[in-house]
Amino acid sequence: MDCLFCKIIAGEIPSNKVYEDDKILAFHDISPMAPVHVVIIPKEHICCADKLSEENSQIVAHIFSKIPEIAKSLNLENGYRIVNNCGEDGGQTVFHLHFHLLGGKKLNTQLA
Repeated sequence: MDCLFCKIIAGEIPSNKVYEDDKILAFHDISPMAPVHVVIIPKEHICCADKLSEENSQIVAHIFSKIPEIAKSLNLENGYRIVNNCGEDGGQTVFHLHFHLLGGKKLNTQLA
């Protein structure tokens, strides 16, 4: 499989890790869109939100249960944004389910 995020999980590509457990990995985005920009990924390869099912959807619950801990470790006391892009038209560029944690400033409320 030629998945960038799978290679990061495997340690083949270095990352600046923020959090890791047996199910997920969170690391700083290499092209940040905010002062704090972390990518949170499941270690199991799931292409995108469209490929979530009864069998694998518990990973999203796990990710969202860890987001407050990750945000606190990054000093995001004033709030943050969670973003998921699904599919090419949705802006997804790496086809491995992931969530962007953005913060560190007051974020624009305009949608594209």
